[in-house]
Amino acid sequence: MVSILKKNYQILLSIFIFAVVIGFHIPFYKAIILLLEFIVIIEVVKMISDFVEKRKIRLRFAIDIFIIFLIRDIIILTTNQNKDYFDISFLIGVVFAFFIFRIMALKYSPSNMPKLKKNK
Repeated sequence: MVSILKKNYQILLSIFIFAVVIGFHIPFYKAIILLLEFIVIIEVVKMISDFVEKRKIRLRFAIDIFIIFLIRDIIILTTNQNKDYFDISFLIGVVFAFFIFRIMALKYSPSNMPKLKKNK
């Protein structure tokens, strides 16, 4: 029983969050916005702790923060009564550009580059 709970802790956590949302009568879109803000905070803390420990900032963390924050803004704009479709389209384009940057950051990461051998 314990091993099943350890393997499926995401489901249990999701059920708990869903119960809290239903119990407190929180609109679903607001719950999603709050969860995305929480994820942004987690990513910022990971980026800062990585900088403190290794004295370098991983581009992946910064790009992830921007992507999540922009998705949050898209959700806010789409749930607004007076939708501005130009702003929504623009933010979707910016998210797409950041996804391209993220793919490039992973592909051309210094850790993925072959080590150059020095000839002596």
